[in-house]
Amino acid sequence: MLKTKDVTIQFGGLTALSKLNIEVEENQVVGLIGPNGAGKTTAFNVITGVYKPTSGKVYFEENDISGKKPNEITKFGIARTFQNIRLFKDLTVLENIQIAEHLRIKSSLPSAILGFSSYKNEEKEMHERAISLLEEVDLLDNIKDKASSLPYGKQRKLEIARALATRPKLLLLDEPAAGMNQSETMQFISFIEELKRKHKISVLMIEHHMQLVMGICEKIWVLDYGKEIAKGLPKEVQGNKAVIEAYLGVD
Repeated sequence: MLKTKDVTIQFGGLTALSKLNIEVEENQVVGLIGPNGAGKTTAFNVITGVYKPTSGKVYFEENDISGKKPNEITKFGIARTFQNIRLFKDLTVLENIQIAEHLRIKSSLPSAILGFSSYKNEEKEMHERAISLLEEVDLLDNIKDKASSLPYGKQRKLEIARALATRPKLLLLDEPAAGMNQSETMQFISFIEELKRKHKISVLMIEHHMQLVMGICEKIWVLDYGKEIAKGLPKEVQGNKAVIEAYLGVD
């Protein structure tokens, strides 16, 4: 589904990523881990069009999406959340979802302005889908609340629901469990597994919470200083000497 081929990105004299090769298959949860500053979020930014790779290619379902704009990449079927939550804070919970749904709208601008029945039907369908998504993430009771008024955990869920509203095939999650305790993390594992099953999506996630990574990811890539130092099944990565040294240092 997703494949990066020798993706390299440089900022001046700094190489943030060096020949990155990641693969995500259909119906798979893949982890991207590494110490702070390893290049994980930079990889997300390249995949989603925030940055254009200095060299190398990004393929999604065999389409070359390298250097395309974020909105174009979202239309291909890739959606993401952010390490620092980025909601439309002054809009309501419902409005945050509806904005995302407009990406898939088929009616023209004139038909919306003139109130054609085709647009009204689409608008009704969008509203119903938004309600269904909010019910799914347990935010239906907050539908009229401003996004900024929600507690952190609910803001995180709203951001995921907004990403799902674009109807992605691949969902990129940037540290979704940040700030969660052990109990919340276990609940979140079940939450992601249910989303994957119901929406038939693949997930690529950046996460420092090892209990979550080892509990849900089918394959893991490990970065350090912009370079891949390991990849494989969770058990293989967990016992990899280079990974242990990257996280804990060398005596």
